[in-house]
Amino acid sequence: MDIMQKIDLLGGAAQWDICRGCGTQDSRHRDDLGRWIYPAVRPDGTRIAMLKVLQSNACEKDCLYCANRSGRDTRRVSFTPDELARAFDEMAHRNLVQGLFLSSGVCGSTSHAMERMLATVELVRRHYHFGGYVHLKILPGADDACIEAAIKMAQRVSVNLEAPNSQRMLAISHSKDFQHELLETLARADKLRRRIGRPVSMTTQFVVGAADEADQEIISSAASLYRGLRLGRAYYSAFQPVSDTPLEGHPATPPHREHRLYQADFLLRQYGFQVEEIVFDPQGNLPAHADPKQVWAQHHPEIFPLEINRAPQEQLLRVPGIGPKSAQRIVNWRKQGALRDLRHLAEAGADADRAAPFILLDGRRPSFQMPLWEWQAAS
Repeated sequence: MDIMQKIDLLGGAAQWDICRGCGTQDSRHRDDLGRWIYPAVRPDGTRIAMLKVLQSNACEKDCLYCANRSGRDTRRVSFTPDELARAFDEMAHRNLVQGLFLSSGVCGSTSHAMERMLATVELVRRHYHFGGYVHLKILPGADDACIEAAIKMAQRVSVNLEAPNSQRMLAISHSKDFQHELLETLARADKLRRRIGRPVSMTTQFVVGAADEADQEIISSAASLYRGLRLGRAYYSAFQPVSDTPLEGHPATPPHREHRLYQADFLLRQYGFQVEEIVFDPQGNLPAHADPKQVWAQHHPEIFPLEINRAPQEQLLRVPGIGPKSAQRIVNWRKQGALRDLRHLAEAGADADRAAPFILLDGRRPSFQMPLWEWQAAS
């Protein structure tokens, strides 16, 4: 098998690792040589084209949902570090990609699999002099030496938890130790990056729906990681059944569930919400009919309507339709005079129609808006 065929196979095998938020599937394109290229968002918010690929799809782990699980009848292929580094350099020089996302299956020892990945990135950095973005996966149970090397060479590292807790992990894998191989590895990575002092972003991923977990379990786990480990962000991947796996008959997770989880996650990371404030249904799931911020607002009529011209920025962030950037613009603009029209909110970048039922503009409700209690009843 030549290198281009390997990239085609191992690029496709990497598709379940998420590298950008809010979307049921990573959109991707193939160049004329058949390689898989994905859009990605760097920690600083810039968007780049990235080669997302596995060093190897040979894996001894038994994750019930995974296309690369042990025992599945699929072709096993591996790159040598030199093959993959050389192929990536060619793509970078053709300006097809500006970044590398590298993961791998685990076959034999975790240290051996990690060392091959690290050798690839070292060649990319030192031999081919690539100074751009690298996202390097830290494999379950990796030792401190491998983690430290990854932190020194990458802009982003990640450990995929996949499940929100040990109980749910047992439902989808008996070969992964949630506490020691996954959660503690993530914690050691945070400790090492603090010690080294390098500003490396750290992320994780949850497979949504494979273990029949509730949204509340996932969001609570993510909130704990944000508080305790300074996690850069969590990614949520809606479960999709794969043929010839034990979960091939398990229902696919609907796209709206993944989308609601991202919305709730934004409330934690960008809007100052605590996990205890997010509204879940009796089964512990996010309501499907409306976004979590709107549901929270509907459950707190004592706070609204909020006067746009006087409310502090942290309260503006509680209004549906107003985000961090538009809230900051509103605070800045009202210093020049009162905002009296929904048009002003729209110009600030807010969704004025969504905000209208919850606000006052210079002491008045927007003229076309129905009263809040009527709007709630209609919902």
